[in-house]
Amino acid sequence: MTNTFGRLSILTAVFLVGINLVGAAQTNKVDVSGVWIFTVESPAGKSNPTLTFKQDGEKLTGQYSSQLMGQADLTGTVKGQAIEFVVSATVQGTPIELKYTGAVDTKDSMKGTL
Repeated sequence: MTNTFGRLSILTAVFLVGINLVGAAQTNKVDVSGVWIFTVESPAGKSNPTLTFKQDGEKLTGQYSSQLMGQADLTGTVKGQAIEFVVSATVQGTPIELKYTGAVDTKDSMKGTL
């Protein structure tokens, strides 16, 4: 993990652990509930924050945890294969909002931008 994100432009995040496809063959609904480790690559370097998702229908809640931001709540949605969420935190007295937009690729990964 890096100690600073610097200026956040477009970051690519690849989630590696923790997705459950519930009835995917019949209903194409995705359930991302669980713990995810993801890789964020930016000009400041690579980091591996942990996210814990709880999904209720299309509603997504949970926590984001990283060395830089500590723990912060997240909220978002999962619609079909599309996932979006926002993490709001304060880092060294500065409010930061991270928005992730992506898609579930397989039962074990999703890709998008932060």
